[in-house]
Amino acid sequence: MIPSPHSFHIPVMGLGYTVDTPIKVAPWGISSVVSIMDDHLLEEMRKIYSEKSGLAFTPISEKLQDYRAERIKAYLNLIQDLVETKLETIKGFETLEDESLQKYLELLPSDHPMHGLMEIALRAEPNQQRKYFDEIREMIQPGSIDVNIMTKVDKLNYDENGINLPREYSDALSALRGFANSRLAGAVIFSAGMNPALYAYAEQFEDFFPDKSGIVKKRIILKVSDYRSALIQGKFLAKKGLWVSEFRIESGLNCGGHAFATDGFLIGPILEEFKVNKKDLRSTLFETCQQAILEKGKNQFRQTPPLNITYQGGIGTHEEDHFLRTYYQLDGTGWGSPFLLVPEATSVDEDTLQRILEAKKSDYFLSYASPLGVPFNNLRTSSGEDQRKRRIENNRPGSPCYKKFLTFSTEFTEKPICTASRQYQNLKTKLFQNGAISKADLEETLAKDCLCEGLSAPAILANEGQPKRNLNAVTICPGPNLAYFKGIFSLKEMVGHIYGKIRLQLDQDRPHVFVKELQLYIDYLKNEWEKLGPEVNAKQAGYLEKFKTNLQKGTEYYQSLIDQFQVDTEEVIQNMKEQLYEALSQLEKFQPALMESK
Repeated sequence: MIPSPHSFHIPVMGLGYTVDTPIKVAPWGISSVVSIMDDHLLEEMRKIYSEKSGLAFTPISEKLQDYRAERIKAYLNLIQDLVETKLETIKGFETLEDESLQKYLELLPSDHPMHGLMEIALRAEPNQQRKYFDEIREMIQPGSIDVNIMTKVDKLNYDENGINLPREYSDALSALRGFANSRLAGAVIFSAGMNPALYAYAEQFEDFFPDKSGIVKKRIILKVSDYRSALIQGKFLAKKGLWVSEFRIESGLNCGGHAFATDGFLIGPILEEFKVNKKDLRSTLFETCQQAILEKGKNQFRQTPPLNITYQGGIGTHEEDHFLRTYYQLDGTGWGSPFLLVPEATSVDEDTLQRILEAKKSDYFLSYASPLGVPFNNLRTSSGEDQRKRRIENNRPGSPCYKKFLTFSTEFTEKPICTASRQYQNLKTKLFQNGAISKADLEETLAKDCLCEGLSAPAILANEGQPKRNLNAVTICPGPNLAYFKGIFSLKEMVGHIYGKIRLQLDQDRPHVFVKELQLYIDYLKNEWEKLGPEVNAKQAGYLEKFKTNLQKGTEYYQSLIDQFQVDTEEVIQNMKEQLYEALSQLEKFQPALMESK
């Protein structure tokens, strides 16, 4: 596949915020990611876009045994068709002043060769311009249409008689099958850690292996938090002959959605480790992968395939993006939450958009909302939070559970249920009333929210549809970085901001991406300490000390970095120096008291 002409991608955001993003941005060369975990939502979106495009829509019934994979495949094929149709329109220009051609050109980075070719063509005599058209058309490439599978969301399923279906009908494996059988030539991003059964299942599909030309049609991308995780997961897949085309490094806390906090390892030192070891990583994985392919008797790679390293999480300015890509030799970056303010790129309903614009920085918080038991970035003023609190006030805590993607708890029942469900929360409330659990335990339970409905509703609402059962409350999971962006922006404005063509007005108090993550980690450490209490046992104290030490080392790394390199403007660097000094002072005061042994 020809690489995207852009240096950034739009990562997956929730179930619905980027569910139709490729339809909007892929024709303009911008890569983006669709979550394929909610087949109900994808079926609704297929219906909506079929009607918009004047195409016939035939629903895929849940009575089909493999309906989930078939729905996913059908929606992805529709996206592919719509993007190809739009791309052909762009490529079908008859003059160099064509509006679509000009928009494609304006979005490109300033150093893209298409700018130079267009200047040459424009200087040519009118009767000579057409000889450049084919070369220009060749440069017009779509963005990659990629999909995301959260590996932990892998519920086993049952048939209509309550009998277990085979393993390949689990949520994650059937999602992979839907993607693998689709016409897409994109990538699947595996996020949230290793799922051996899912990774092994990819071996069943030829598109994940090289063809006769040594090209892999469907690529594998791993979202990772550190180098060790990348090496372990990369080797696991390589031993099966599966090549990881990209390691997508994400900040542990300075990102949207679920937050997978590291033990105080900051993104700067993590990226440094990837930079130092990239060649060794690539050669190690290639040697292992090529040997496995040989043993399977499949087509081999004709040369070492690309291994891209990218970063996403909290990037907010052109200077940050440029430094990350150049100093750490990254192959690209991900810009997520700011695109929630770009209706041309994402699906955010009007009510939620206004709530984002009116939100204060204090409204962004790390919550217990996820039934997965993983910290979840949340917005206090969302309609989903309003609904959750209202249900508690009405003595009806919890949500009706229709989609059942997050039914993993067997605390009260033999068949797993969701901790955000009304059934589970009622049972938990009874334990509290009987004195079996503390108020803090109950509050943590009642904080759980129905992500299945809340994260899918905005896409339907933004497309003037009506969610089933009138479940209109929206859950939004933006990264903390969104608090510093105010306004509704065009695609041209946001892309121009990324490339430094223009500068969007951000909150003047916004810290540098490195500093913001450090501050989030210090707050996280303090909260962890407070949860444990003023006195901790030896194991707990060891964990807190390790966390603190890693933060100190990371802060010192940044101090050394900004002394040696021009990481940003002089004003930003001066602020960083003061903020890093303040962070070290806070960490030095952090002294957990070890509980005396009795």
